[in-house]
Amino acid sequence: MHDHLNEHRDRIVEDLIGWVRLRSVAGVPEHDIDLVRSANWLAGTLRDTGFPTVEVWGVPGAPAVYAEWCQAPGAPTVLVYSHHDVRAAKDGNWEETPPFQPALRDGRLYGRGASDAKGQVLAHVWGVRAHLAATGRTAPAVNLKFLVEGEEEAGSPHLAGLVEDHRDRLDADLVVFSDTLLWRADHPAICTSVRGQVNAHIEVYGPLRDVHSGAVSGPAPNPVEELCRLLGRLHDDKGRVALPGFYDDVVEPSQRMKADLAALPFSEQDWLTRSETRTVGGEEGYTVLERLWTRPAAEVLTVVAGDPVGVARGAIPAMASADLGIRTVPDQTVAQVAEQLRRWVAENIGAGVSYELTIAEEAGQEPYRTPEELPALDALAAAVRDGFGTDPGRMGNAGGGPAELLARTLDAPVVFFGTGLPEDRWHDSDERVSVDVLLAGAATLAHLWPRLADLS
Repeated sequence: MHDHLNEHRDRIVEDLIGWVRLRSVAGVPEHDIDLVRSANWLAGTLRDTGFPTVEVWGVPGAPAVYAEWCQAPGAPTVLVYSHHDVRAAKDGNWEETPPFQPALRDGRLYGRGASDAKGQVLAHVWGVRAHLAATGRTAPAVNLKFLVEGEEEAGSPHLAGLVEDHRDRLDADLVVFSDTLLWRADHPAICTSVRGQVNAHIEVYGPLRDVHSGAVSGPAPNPVEELCRLLGRLHDDKGRVALPGFYDDVVEPSQRMKADLAALPFSEQDWLTRSETRTVGGEEGYTVLERLWTRPAAEVLTVVAGDPVGVARGAIPAMASADLGIRTVPDQTVAQVAEQLRRWVAENIGAGVSYELTIAEEAGQEPYRTPEELPALDALAAAVRDGFGTDPGRMGNAGGGPAELLARTLDAPVVFFGTGLPEDRWHDSDERVSVDVLLAGAATLAHLWPRLADLS
């Protein structure tokens, strides 16, 4: 496996460079055609790999790519899920290279989507190629299906309908979800959970229009101050989210999970360096890794008011807005957290302003945990050992994804394997991927398919 991948290292990098150049930005109409090009690029690559069935499925937001190679009677059927859309990027914030002009430096490829998640999908493609080359097989050892959507970064709003429409085509015994992290290059860990996601937007209204502060300053309502006061109450003095009933359904991490997290190599300084954060905060009574992967969180993602760009006009703004992102864990649900947020805002907003709260429940995602004793986890652990040359640990994923949707709709368990690292700068400027990790991930996947076949 490794020999084949090392022999083709330059070609793998060239493939990823070619794909990253396509500006497949989610949710931006002028890039709709780039999403189509990205889907067609992947479809062509899968055909070149040997998949006998490859289709581009039209979706109102962005096309998805479906492929299947099911020529292993009696073996399990595995569905690989990932995405080919990427987050928007501001060229002026990137220092290593413009976001869609990939550059290879010091063993890392820089570019938007290099790690999240085009690199992860390409690891699957080359994992299949290495598996076939090393075994001499003419088809994978398992019945393999790919579903690579184009709206994950926008919350996968059409994925549920897509899965329902193609339910018979997507039927599987296991889902391999590839949009996650590995912990460290020298100490990989298997992700066993993802948090859920609830997104909300609040607008607070004060004066009927922007008003010169010299004319009304003092008695006039200021929506910026009221919004800041409200957001300042989002957490209590112990770092806990202040929504009423927020923790009622939160399941404590199992002793197995706590032990797995405690076994990972961790130091606060290493974490601060790799995550490029300044200090450690959050909920008291839990370790940093427990806060990341087993506890819920609420974040203020944007605040906009007044004149954020250009010369200030000295006016009290008519409106101030904020975007909130709430990460949930089992057994919280999108509907329950949405109602808790509505009640909290209504009870805490000042009487001198009005407001509008919008919660995108239809785009919310539920949390998911892989069953701890699932045999496929042992197969994955053995494959990671083969691919990286070391025994893996276990971890969670601080972000979300449609894992619960796939598990529930397809009635199949989900295991996670991605090739990202915390220092890969997902959603930030200078996103990057380690080529060595990418190849070790592809080798892991090449070893995974025969190990899963043995489970049958």
